[in-house]
Amino acid sequence: MSMKGSFWIVLFGFAALAVWAVWRGWHKVQALREAEQNRAALFLAETTGRAAPTPTPPPFPPALPSAAAPVAPVAMSPAPSAGAGLAQQKLLFEAAHKAGEAGEPALAIQLFARLLARYPDSGFAAQVRAAVNAQKKKLPKA
Repeated sequence: MSMKGSFWIVLFGFAALAVWAVWRGWHKVQALREAEQNRAALFLAETTGRAAPTPTPPPFPPALPSAAAPVAPVAMSPAPSAGAGLAQQKLLFEAAHKAGEAGEPALAIQLFARLLARYPDSGFAAQVRAAVNAQKKKLPKA
């Protein structure tokens, strides 16, 4: 086999690899978009009390980073002295917690801050401060 033939074989291999990588990347993006829509629909169903639509499973399971450890759910036990707006406090807390779980630490911190600003004497205050500290560690370094 000549050098020219080897060159074309290698070039064809690289082209095939590039096409495969683009195809796989496109399918991963589509799967992530679908998963995001399913999470949003489920969150809306949970917050409004309606029946949740059945989410469609992704075409392949998403790969988890090996360093990521599963996070335990936060206990939801506000003090009864929270007073008026307990439902709004709970919604804000759950929304912020879900934003943190979805990999959006900046949004989670904003929602936690809004909760503390609106309800400074909330029963969630200790949990919120702990969650904010955990989310600050997840922020990308600038």
